[in-house]
Parts: sequence; C-alpha cells; structure tokens
Amino acid sequence: MNVNKLLKHIGTFGVACSMAMTSMATSAAETIKVGVLHSLSGTMAISETTLKDTMLMLIEEQNKKGGLLGKKLEAVVVDPASNWPLFAEKARELLAQEKVDAMFGCWTSVSRKSVLPVVEELNGILFYPVQYEGEESSRNVFYTGAAPNQQAISAVDYLMSEGEVTRWVLAGTDYVYPRTTNRILEAYLKSKGVKDEDIMINYTPFGHSDWQNIVSDIKRFGSAGKKTAVVSTINGDANVPFYRELGNQGITSENIPVIAFSVGEEELSGIDTKPLVGHLAAWNYFMSEENEANEAFIKTWHSFIKDKKRVTNDPMEAHYIGFNMWVKAVEKAGTTDVDKVIDAMVGVEVPNLTGGTSKMLPNHHITKPVLIGEIQDDGQFLTVWQTEGLVEGDAWSDYLEGSKDLTADWTKPISCGNYNTKTKTCLGAAAAQ
Repeated sequence: MNVNKLLKHIGTFGVACSMAMTSMATSAAETIKVGVLHSLSGTMAISETTLKDTMLMLIEEQNKKGGLLGKKLEAVVVDPASNWPLFAEKARELLAQEKVDAMFGCWTSVSRKSVLPVVEELNGILFYPVQYEGEESSRNVFYTGAAPNQQAISAVDYLMSEGEVTRWVLAGTDYVYPRTTNRILEAYLKSKGVKDEDIMINYTPFGHSDWQNIVSDIKRFGSAGKKTAVVSTINGDANVPFYRELGNQGITSENIPVIAFSVGEEELSGIDTKPLVGHLAAWNYFMSEENEANEAFIKTWHSFIKDKKRVTNDPMEAHYIGFNMWVKAVEKAGTTDVDKVIDAMVGVEVPNLTGGTSKMLPNHHITKPVLIGEIQDDGQFLTVWQTEGLVEGDAWSDYLEGSKDLTADWTKPISCGNYNTKTKTCLGAAAAQ
C-alpha cells in the first residue's frame, strides 16, 4: 500500500471511529439515568429488594408517559449486598462512572452515612426512603422517610395515652438508627417523668437469631406490676425469630405490646403471623389505606410484579413520593442539572398514598401523616390511630442537648443544614458549597 492510500485508509478509519464515538455519546445523552442503590443480597435483602422493584416500576410508568424532558429514563441497578462500605463504592460507581442524574436507595442509616460523603463530594442527589434517626440534613439528600417526630415520638405518645404504658423496653439492632432514636426516646420519656429504672435498653447485631435470653429478660422486666411495652427498632430478618420467641414465651399484645418501626407488610408476608397478631407498628402508610390513589398504586404494582399476593409498604410509598417530586422538580427546572434540581425541589407538592398531599420542606424532609397500625392475622394492618393532619419532618431533635437549638434550611439566605438559631451561625460541615 502506497503512502497516499495508507493516509486515506487511516483517515477513513478515523472518521469511522469519530462517528462511532459520536453515536455512543448521542445514545448516552438520549436517556436520563436513575441510580438504584438497594441491597439485593445479605441480611437487608428481605426489605430492600422490593424497593429496587418499586423503582423499576416507577421508571417504567414514567416512560409510558413519555419519559422526562423528552427522554426515556434508564435504571442503573447495583447491589451493595448489605455491606456498608460497599454502599459507598457503589454510589461512587453510579455517580462517577454511570453518570446517573439521581440516586434512590439505602435502607439502614449506616448505609446512608457511608454514601453521604460520596454524594456530597461528587454533588449528586440521593433520595432516602426509610424512617431514620434524624440529626442530619444534607443539601444533596432528600429524606422521604419519617424523622423521629413523624414516627417514634408519636408512637410513644400513643402508648402513653391509649395504652397507659409506664415501663419501656427500647430494643434495637446495634447500629446508628436504633441507638440515636433510642437516645431521643430516652430523653423524651424522662421529660415525661419516666424514671431510669423503668427504661430497659437492649441492642443485638444484624441477623441475630437467638432471642431466648433477651425475651426472658423482657418478660422479667414486664412482671413488675407496671404496664410495659417494647419499642422495637430491630431491623431486617432478625424480626422473624424475635416475634417467634415472644410467642414461645407467652408474651402477647395483651400483656406486653410491641410497637415496631421497621416491621411492615413486606416483613410480615410469608411468615406465620399468629405470634404477632395484636402487636403494633408505627408508619406513615399502610397497604390497607382505602383511597383511589392507593388502590391505583396497588393495582399497578401487582401488574408490574405479576403477583397479586405481593404487598406494598411504607418505604415503597416514600419512593413513590420522592420519585414524583424529583420528576416534578426536573420539569420545573427544565434540566437534570443537580444544582438547579436541588433548588427546584423545595416547595414541590405531590399526592401521597394516604389520601393527602406531601410537600418538600426547606430542610429536605417532607410532610407526612403518622399512623399506628395493629397487626392482623392476614399480615395487614388495621389503623387504630392517626394524626389529624400532616406532620412536618424535623431534622434535629427538640429533646437532645446540642440539637434542640439547630434547624436546617437549604434556601437562601441560610443555606445550611445545621443552623444554630441562638447564635445565628451555620456550624460548618452542612453549609452549602
């Protein structure tokens, strides 16, 4: 081959490569990527796999409507495998390599805490759909699950007023959410006059299965002649042997009721619910809620998952709310640019599945009703109490020293997640960049 032919050949090859690269870039630009960051294996898979499926359903339904900004949505699913450091790695993969425009994910607070520095460093957006301990507000995170004042405080108030409970067992899995929530609850109980000797606190590791001695201790603690209740922040598959052992030792909802913050319809499905009947859970949504929006959601879920026996639950509703808020904010901003979408999110209102409308607040939490449900033998909940209206999520507890003077407001001129209302200063790490 002579030099001219060689140059012509190289030029043709270069043009072809350039066209291929342009085609690939164009193809990538034709979709809006949504990261799905939920454990599909390990101890938390029992709860999180359903949330992955929920996101796939929501994305599919949005694409049926024409997508977003004229583009189709593309789900990018990863499995952090109930491994907390791996959550950070997978979040970095989604943001830095996959270039997702938003992430929906995490369940446990330790997984969220692992992801937080990554999403802040790379300026991403995370929608977190599960009840949590509060004491946090990040510009890059939208908390669509309940803050403590939207679940834990209301649950204790209910047991005090309706159940006349005066002795308390705070039982949780040993990680951030239960420990911080129980610190708040302990301070709240003491503010109501409850004495130290009337509060028992116990923690167990993830996946704990041998509950015989702990349940014996609970039974002994509840035999002091005072009405006793268990406030449970036990997470994941450890709940199954916990409730079974309660039944084995004759603890029922009549003598020592349990009110759980992490047991919903998904955790109850497929297990023997007899030992649990009459016990309680505090959430912001139950599948049994009767209204048109919820009925439509359940119908869509059953059609998507191709199984009419599959249940819905509170974190699914939180993803439903968060996803629809994100869609509305993107439409409002006219772009998926992170900074513009974050600014557009505050004040967005969308229907929830309990018959009302939820709003994104300046502290990146939302308004929610609080419901107390009694477990039925079919694995569903009968709502026995609920707040009269929607409760605004509070990022910082009113009952902890060092927190009660703090507020979060990501709108100007404050633009801070931990603003001290007394000193009128932002404490630093949570300040907007």
